[in-house]
Amino acid sequence: MRLIRFGAAGWRARYDDGFDDEGVARVADALGQLWADQQPGATVLVGYDARFRATHFAELAAAVIASYGLRVKVSDGPCPTPVLGWSAAQDETCAGALMLTASGSSCEYGGMLVRGADGGTVPEPFREALDRTIPVRATSNRGSFDRVDLVTGYLDHIEQDLDVDALRAAHLRVVVDAMHGAALTMVGPLMNRLGCEATLLHAESSVDFGGLHPVPDEPWADACERAVVREGACCGIICDGDADRATLVDERGRLVSKHDLVTLLIRHLVCGRGERGRVVVTTATSMRTQRQAEALGCPVTVVPVGFGRVYDEILEGDVLVATEEYGGICVPRHLKERDGIYACLLGLEMIARLGRPLSELVDAQKEALGDLSYIERTVRLDGAALQRLAILLPGMNPS
Repeated sequence: MRLIRFGAAGWRARYDDGFDDEGVARVADALGQLWADQQPGATVLVGYDARFRATHFAELAAAVIASYGLRVKVSDGPCPTPVLGWSAAQDETCAGALMLTASGSSCEYGGMLVRGADGGTVPEPFREALDRTIPVRATSNRGSFDRVDLVTGYLDHIEQDLDVDALRAAHLRVVVDAMHGAALTMVGPLMNRLGCEATLLHAESSVDFGGLHPVPDEPWADACERAVVREGACCGIICDGDADRATLVDERGRLVSKHDLVTLLIRHLVCGRGERGRVVVTTATSMRTQRQAEALGCPVTVVPVGFGRVYDEILEGDVLVATEEYGGICVPRHLKERDGIYACLLGLEMIARLGRPLSELVDAQKEALGDLSYIERTVRLDGAALQRLAILLPGMNPS
C-alpha cells in the first residue's frame, strides 16, 4: 500500500501513481476520525475544483467523513479554495473543511487540502496527527451528506466589502481568465454584481485545462494579455487552478508581477482605505514589499518560508497583509488564508477610485521604490542531487 504524506500543501499525487479512490478514502478516513474526536457531530465542508473526477472524489470523501457522525456539506459546483475557507469561517458549527484540488499543478495531478474552522491553514500538530492516522485500508462505511451553495454567501460578502459605487461608476472593462479552474462558474456573476463589463476566458470545464498549466505566470498568461489589448480592457485577472493565487494584467497587456501586486495593495489599503497593521512576509519574497511597508509606516515581520509560519503570525493579530514567496496574498480581516480573487478585486477597486491606468500605478511604484527584479527558477533534481544539495548548502552559508 502506497505511503501517503500530508504536508503543509496537503497531499498531491498523479492520477496514475496513487491519487485514486483508495487514496482519497484513506485520507478522508483519517480526517473523519480526527474531527469526530475533536468535535463530535460538527459540520465539515467539502469543496472541489474542475479537475478530472473532482466531483466524484469530493462525494467519496464526504461519504467517508460522514460515516463518523459528522454533518457534511458538499459544494453544489466547483468552488475556489478561498470560498470554501471563507464559508467554513462563517459557520460556528464547522470543525474544518476539505478541498479536492491540486491548485496550480498540471492536469495529471489530483490533490487534497485541509482548512481549519477559521478557514486558515491547519496547524502542524493536526497535520502530524493526520499523517499518523491515515490507515493502510480505508473504512468501508459510508454516510450521507448534503449539497449546499457556498458561492452566493461569498459574493454577498464581497459586494458589501468593496466600494461597489466606485466600481460601477467607473464602468470598468475587464478580462477574466479562469484557466478552466475552480473560479470558472463564479467569475461571470461576480463581475455582473460589481458593474464590470467582463470578457471571460477559459471559463468552461476542461479536465486537461485546454493544454494550459493553471498558474498566473508566463507563458500561460499569453491569452489574457492578448485579450486585454484586443478588448481595450483596463486590466485582466488571471486565477490559478483553485483561485487562492491570482494576479493582474495591465491595460498594455503586461503581466503584473505578484510581488508588484501585493505592494500596490498595501498602498491601497493604507492610503485608500485608511487601514493599518503589520505586513508579514517570508524570507524569499521580494524586498519591494518590505520597502513599501516601511515607507508607509507599517511594521514588517519576516518569517521562514511556508505559509504555515505566516499563519502563526496572523493568529498573533494586527496583520494588515501577509504574503509568501509564491505570491499568495492574505488580508486577514477578510480571510486568514490566501485569496487571489479578493486580492485582484482590491486591485480593481484601486483602479476605479484613482482613475489612473494600472501601468501608470506600477511604473510610479517602481520609481518610488526602485526597479527590483525578482527571479525564481525551477530545477528538476533527482534524489541523489537533492541529498548532495542538502549536505553542501549549510556549508556555503549564503548570506
